[in-house]
Order: sequence, then structure tokens, then C-alpha cells
Amino acid sequence: MILSDLSLLEIQEFIEKRGLPKFRGKQIFDGIYNGKNLDEISNIPKNLRDEIKEVYPDYQIVKKLISKQDGTIKYIFKFGDGNVVEGVLMDYKYGKTLCISTQVGCRMGCKFCASTLKGLIRNLSAGEILGQVLLVNKDLDGGLNNRMITNLVLMGSGEPLDNYDNVTKFLNLISNGDGLNISQRNISLSTCGLVPKIYSLADDGFNITLTISLHAPNDEIRKQTMPIANTYSIDEIIKACQYYLQKTGRRVVFEYTLIKGVNDSRENANELISRLKNLTCHVNIIPLNEVKERKLKSVTRKECYEFASLLQAGSLSATVRRTMGEDIAGACGQLRNEFLEGKI
Repeated sequence: MILSDLSLLEIQEFIEKRGLPKFRGKQIFDGIYNGKNLDEISNIPKNLRDEIKEVYPDYQIVKKLISKQDGTIKYIFKFGDGNVVEGVLMDYKYGKTLCISTQVGCRMGCKFCASTLKGLIRNLSAGEILGQVLLVNKDLDGGLNNRMITNLVLMGSGEPLDNYDNVTKFLNLISNGDGLNISQRNISLSTCGLVPKIYSLADDGFNITLTISLHAPNDEIRKQTMPIANTYSIDEIIKACQYYLQKTGRRVVFEYTLIKGVNDSRENANELISRLKNLTCHVNIIPLNEVKERKLKSVTRKECYEFASLLQAGSLSATVRRTMGEDIAGACGQLRNEFLEGKI
């Protein structure tokens, strides 16, 4: 347990159990949410700092790359045990969107993803997921009362629903009025399709944007690149999405990475239309970020727009994802790997 895993009330209870006044808990909470390290919290006595040293958050930004093309920023976050993950800050007209990680590595094994090459190393705690947001907010000269981040996407390394308890605890922390108070409607979570956890998200009352990494119009093609397809079929995923839509009223987003010669044909587009036509959803077309350890090939952006046009002609809402930060590393996980290998 680290203190950023806890809400304000929980931190205050933690402090009171040690015979200390409740207001000390608020001072510690403010320090955490302002992105301060323990020594920077100057309004608490040294003996208290010594007492909480072992449970105070130990994370930091150790590398930062800024795109010369569009200002996108990639961060490397390092935790107390030496593990690292990456995050990406993107600047849009409506505000700043931060992409964060939920696990160190990933065990889903998707063949187009760099984050899963070494498997799952460990889950991140709720406070470590939160810490990525707090550190970037501070890097942008923000703080507890000056939030600079508008939107969050849980699309970095890891499968969020494979770390369900910590991720949902984080969602409660980040949307809490005592903290940064980011509306759940401004948070997107991307999953490869852990069907039981999709039902849990709906039943547990969350109201985030559910994004499904689909990447195929049928189970046979999906099994070629996504091992999870051997456990949950597309029909099961769509049924769970219909349940989520019914419970939340939120449109579901499907991510569809175009892989040359695998899922990019007109027939694939028509089958995808048939699959999704009765569901309120949006399809996000993504050109593959090639991973050198894999043999999968990408398509051109022109081909992406042509595929999106086929879906639109079939009455599906579809767009091509804007490419940002191409000059500071490509696919998710690449920056992390280069840092660990000493290349940056």
C-alpha cells in the first residue's frame, strides 16, 4: 500500500490511527495531489515525514520527449521498484488528453503490440496509475486546484480489465471531488474484450467510454493476432457491449487496426458492417504501428480512409485516428523498451 492508493478520508483515518490530528492527513493528501515528493511537503513536521516515508508514493518522470511535429509529449514514469511505463500527452482543440498505463507489460499477447513482448511483469496499484496523472499535471504547472488535463485514456501498456480492482479504484479516485475531479465521461478505457469484466464495469456503476480493441470482423481472423479470441468470441463481446450501452447510455467505440493482407479487404469491411450495424457505436480506424519483432505490415493512410469510407457507406460511424508524435516513437511500448535498453 502507498498513500496515493487512498482517498482523502482514508488518508485522514490512516493518520488519526497514529494519534495525529486529522488536518495532517489533508496536508499529505494535498502534497500528493500537487505532485510533490515527501521532502517538498514543508508544512508537516520532520518526524511525520520520517514515519510515512515507507508508504509515501515513490514515482517520478525520468524521460520526456517532445514531438517537433505537433507538440505531443511522451513520458517515461519510473516506480520505486525500478519498473517503468510510458504515457503520452496529446493536445487537442478541446483540451489535453493523457494516455496512461495500467500494468507493467501485458499478458494478452496481441501480435501487433510491443507492450506484450515480455509478458506481464506486474499490475500497477491504483495510486501508481493515479501518479502518472499527478506527475504530468505538475509538469504542466498544474496542481490540485489547477487541473491542466482534460481527458484520460487508459490505453498505455497493460490490459486495464486484467487489473480490474486497481483500475476501478483509480477511476473512483480520479473522479472524486476531493481530488482532480475528472468526470468519468471524459475517461476512456480500452480492453481487448474481457467479457465478464465488461459486465462488471456496467454493474458497478461506472460511466466511462468503453473502447474495444476488435481489429477483426470475425473470430477466425481475430485468433490470428489476438489470443483472447480463443476465450471470448466477437458475438460475446458485442452482447456485453449491448449490456454496457443499456446500463450506461454510452456509445461504445471499436478500435480497428488495419493490417495489410489480414483484415483490410472490402469483404472484411462488409462483414464488420454486418456485425456492428445494430449497435450504437463508433469505429476508430488505426494504421498499424509496425513492431520489428513481428512480421505484420501496415497500410497507407489513404487505404485507412478508403476502409473508413466503406464503413460509412454501410451506415457505420467511422473515422481514421489522427497520427500524433510520430517523430518520438511509434507504437505503445516502444519508448519503454528503448529506455530499458539504454537507447534513450
